[in-house]
Amino acid sequence: MKLLAREYYLLTGRPLGVTGEMAEYEAARILGLKLAVVRQNGYDAIRKTPDGDQLLEIKGRCVPGGRGSQRVGAINLEGAWEAVLLVLLDEEFNATEIYEADREAIIEALQRPGSKARNDRGQLGVSQFKAAGRRIWPMGHDQRALASSG
Repeated sequence: MKLLAREYYLLTGRPLGVTGEMAEYEAARILGLKLAVVRQNGYDAIRKTPDGDQLLEIKGRCVPGGRGSQRVGAINLEGAWEAVLLVLLDEEFNATEIYEADREAIIEALQRPGSKARNDRGQLGVSQFKAAGRRIWPMGHDQRALASSG
């Protein structure tokens, strides 16, 4: 799928429309998540935790060259998800980074006054999502030190 999507983009200059599916696949592969059934309303994947299953919404953006000024797809606040993952993909649809933000942080970010896209459509910019959450993959040296000490 990655090769087909890349070839289509090179031929037409238009995306094939599989970024969301590729982000879900990459998150499941990298983080060991179980994907929900197709078109499950309210979440995309399940993470096993010591406290039980955690429902996750997964969003993806293809960010060629690391440009982060794009918007994340609409986040439905009515969904059953407990956290949202943002998977950033390179031009070949390989994950480069994964960020996570919990429900409270997403609600707070979406309800800040000022932006029609944010307030009316439930969309955050990539940089806004990063600010609301934290990078969970790849883990940097400072994050590994915190994880092992806490």
